[in-house]
Amino acid sequence: MNENPTNDAFEDPLENYEPKTYDDPLERAIAEESAKQIQHQPHTSIGPEMTVAAAVAKLASDHVACLLVEEDGKLLGLFTNREVLNQVALEKKMLDRPVREVMTTDPVYVREDDPIAATLCVMALHGYRHVPILDADERVLGIASPQRVTSFLAKHLGT
Repeated sequence: MNENPTNDAFEDPLENYEPKTYDDPLERAIAEESAKQIQHQPHTSIGPEMTVAAAVAKLASDHVACLLVEEDGKLLGLFTNREVLNQVALEKKMLDRPVREVMTTDPVYVREDDPIAATLCVMALHGYRHVPILDADERVLGIASPQRVTSFLAKHLGT
């Protein structure tokens, strides 16, 4: 059997590829612009050994709903106002424990080059309000929040 037939010319399936065209600039932005185009700075990070009480105080003093738990620039988890309400509020003894014990571990994130659509999908499908944005080396760049996504969308709607 001839495994390399010479009479059949290779046809590149992408040779006649027509790039997608968009009628709506917002649709194009969501599909083609990357997650790093969302304002993702500033963000607030803490270490995993910070006490829950100190983390709650940081949430309040920084007027944020989410802290990224990092170690050596790597994302370990999230500590949000949801952890405070669901795990800490009824357990006063938790206030002296490290955040590592109550944080959301293995959070869903997007990479800086993922399309905006990926960020929106994480928010919609998983019900997360805050989505970390990481670089190719899995280092934290920042966080996408509902307000930041809304600002991005408004910019592309021209409002």
